[in-house]
Amino acid sequence: MTKKEKGAKRFKRKLLHKYRLVILNEETFEERFSFKLNRLNVFVFSTLFALFLILATTFIIAFTPLREYIPGYSSTTLKKKATRLAYQTDSLQKILDVNEAYLASIKKVLTGDVKTVDFNKDSIIEVAKTDPSVLIRTSRKDSLLREAVAKEDKYNPLIAPQAQQYALFAPVKGSISEGYDSQKKHYAVDVVTVKDAPVKAVADGTVIFAEWTAATGYVIILKHDNNLISVYKHNAMLTKEQGEVVKAGEVIGTVGNTGELTTGPHLHFELWRDGFPVNPTSFIDFD
Repeated sequence: MTKKEKGAKRFKRKLLHKYRLVILNEETFEERFSFKLNRLNVFVFSTLFALFLILATTFIIAFTPLREYIPGYSSTTLKKKATRLAYQTDSLQKILDVNEAYLASIKKVLTGDVKTVDFNKDSIIEVAKTDPSVLIRTSRKDSLLREAVAKEDKYNPLIAPQAQQYALFAPVKGSISEGYDSQKKHYAVDVVTVKDAPVKAVADGTVIFAEWTAATGYVIILKHDNNLISVYKHNAMLTKEQGEVVKAGEVIGTVGNTGELTTGPHLHFELWRDGFPVNPTSFIDFD
């Protein structure tokens, strides 16, 4: 028998050598119980017990709420709250982006840093002239009726065709000292009238800006339906605050001479649609 075989036989004998584990009463040395074992049994039992502990721990962590008490694991409730807060944060971010874009457009309105566009209020007539399918025939009676209606409407609130039949009232009555001129970037009409004359809203809307500015004094801006915005500058005082809802013809301020860019009591009035300036005299009679 070789030395290697002798070593293997000795290892097998030690592995299978039987021992007796006895539990005795310490005082009386009475044997309580005992059982036979060997090294192989102890190894197999220890391995199985370790596997059982691993499986039990894995089950507890994966399928029971007890994992919340293990350091490093968050609770399901906290995860749900975190997910909900993440969605809410994303929604609020989108709202902030929209508000920032809106405020940027309002800033362009105040500074005049925008591009101009001409709105043709007679677009329907122009289309009718160029469209061969539309035939317009006029008579003397029709012409007289049109002239009578035009004189009557001169003293009534005009309707802006581009604003989808939107009635606009004159904010003040007076003479225009400087008209709308897109080439000079004067996107407004300056209406000279008596000091402290009431300034009225041209249509129903909401006050989106009502503050003092160094260049144009007290300024109030109204947002109306159909993406229409009206701007009133150089006021002596304002009677409405940001966020208030106003009706057409309601007093929102008084004519003044405030701000650095003014030469006398007058109203600087601007009209904007879809982010583009519109000539107010196309829709409003200030005389």
